[in-house]
Amino acid sequence: MSLLAVSACGATADKGAGSGGASGKPVGGLRLMVPNTPGSGYDVTARTVAQVMQDADVATGMQVYNLPGAGGTVGLQRLVNEDGNGKLAMQMGLGVVGAAYTSKSSAKLTHTTPIAKLIEEAGAIVVAKDSPYKTIGDLVTAWKNDPKSVAVGGGSSPGGPDHLLPMQLARAVGIKPKDVNYVSYDGGGELLPAVLGNKIAFGASGFGEFLDQIEAGQVRILAVTSEEPIDAVAEAPTLKDSGIDLVFTNWRGIVAPPGISDAEKKTWVDSVTRMHDSKQWRTELTKRGWTDAFVTGDDFGVYLKNQDKSVASLLTELGLA
Repeated sequence: MSLLAVSACGATADKGAGSGGASGKPVGGLRLMVPNTPGSGYDVTARTVAQVMQDADVATGMQVYNLPGAGGTVGLQRLVNEDGNGKLAMQMGLGVVGAAYTSKSSAKLTHTTPIAKLIEEAGAIVVAKDSPYKTIGDLVTAWKNDPKSVAVGGGSSPGGPDHLLPMQLARAVGIKPKDVNYVSYDGGGELLPAVLGNKIAFGASGFGEFLDQIEAGQVRILAVTSEEPIDAVAEAPTLKDSGIDLVFTNWRGIVAPPGISDAEKKTWVDSVTRMHDSKQWRTELTKRGWTDAFVTGDDFGVYLKNQDKSVASLLTELGLA
């Protein structure tokens, strides 16, 4: 099973005594950095976190700001440089793990203080409605016969989630990742026309990117990459149900600078835990189609190390790290 596989876990934060969030009083002065542009997935998540913290009386005046560049590693480097700053944290996810290697960043997520993994989203393997591939088995058979002739598109640059997904899938079915013909598109807005126009054999991205087209019958979903079937695309089998031993999820979380005190870390963990437990956050999860995947503190740190190791191994094999 891929180390990128993950199951949703319960909260692990200690809700006992502590500063700020643990006392029930709103915390002031917290800042949340977004390492890419306004409107991105990280940006939407961070601003939702800040709004829910405000609405649920967890924090007051929480500032969200953007510091984009180099796939998130400009922000990551800034965070690492803010050693000991207990008021700052960064919204991040799987894409930053890969970008730290492909951008040759000296800063890695393993240098940060883990706060919480918040959400995850399964991937999907899709084809155009008139594709000759009716099942994931049909696609894999053709792909294994001639990997380089079967182009796969994703909305990520190398090292991003949409790039890591087909590379992991290739490994799982016995194809060398180096033999994968990956075509990078600038997000789902460019990927969809490529799928619809049969410019690529299949697309790999978050299932939410394709929902409208699936419902309209313009694309066919061959499989989802979650552990369990997804209600929104109930007709799609999981990879595991199709005999492919892979679970892959894109995820988002929060990390803080290195060197913060135990009390400062606890304030962040307790504040995020109170936010997670609020009815306002549950409303946002449903509204945005996010899967709750809450893990905090040291448990999130173990998860981050496993992710880092797995991504580094794959990107090294591809000559990208």
